[in-house]
Amino acid sequence: MLPSRTLRPIQLHSRLAARPIALCRRCIWSTASVGSRNHPLKRDISPVPYNSRIVKRLRHQASSNTDKEVAEKPKSAPSIHEDIYTIPNFLTVTRIAASPVIGYLILQDANTWAVGLLAYAGLSDLVDGWIARRWNRRTVVGTIIDPMADKILMTILTVCLAVKGALPVWVASIILGRDVGLAISAIYFRWISLPPPKTFSRYWDFSLPSAEVRPTTISKYNTFLQLALVGLTTAAPILSVDLAPTLTIMQYIVATTTIWSGASYIFSKDAIKILNKP
Repeated sequence: MLPSRTLRPIQLHSRLAARPIALCRRCIWSTASVGSRNHPLKRDISPVPYNSRIVKRLRHQASSNTDKEVAEKPKSAPSIHEDIYTIPNFLTVTRIAASPVIGYLILQDANTWAVGLLAYAGLSDLVDGWIARRWNRRTVVGTIIDPMADKILMTILTVCLAVKGALPVWVASIILGRDVGLAISAIYFRWISLPPPKTFSRYWDFSLPSAEVRPTTISKYNTFLQLALVGLTTAAPILSVDLAPTLTIMQYIVATTTIWSGASYIFSKDAIKILNKP
């Protein structure tokens, strides 16, 4: 039986201080008066040798745990780049570049040139999709910039025609409101789906696919109707036919399909596909 005196822990070797050691009480505790020469518990207690069996066992356990943690550490997914320099993407970029030129021509009342360039934009929209399907040149970036090109064209034409008074303000507000909402959503989904590290340069690196946009059926019809509306509105000054009744009907139809298509992106689960889910 140990004397009922204050007990103090013996200072063990620094390499053993990080881990608990299951030793008997008599081995790790001494009395406060152990320094007395006549005390029955007096013994020569020295630090555990570095090459002792206990130290070797603890070193082996620490090495095993470290190797296990390294093996279980998840590796970051490699960044996947795709070839974005394709003919369909090139045609899409030219359509984007032509949009401000068309708007400028409308503001300058050069409707003939504006209609001609608008016809090229519509034709390139059909051709790039056909080439992508025919020769399997589809890209993830193409699914993003193709509808983006349509929205840029529609936004510029809508603003310019509204400024000229050829398109009612309420119709222009509906079209622009939907496009602004989709643009904000595109920025958000691009950011949350971008593989790490998330940097400004990687955000604008479209060779890093992160999210795929799948236009809904009503959205495709709406794009066609919008382009038909702005096309006829642009061509109306150079045509000898009175298109006012037709344009009025089309304005109500486009307003309806624009609201419908915007709602379809909100409630559709397949409109946007995240490619880099954790």
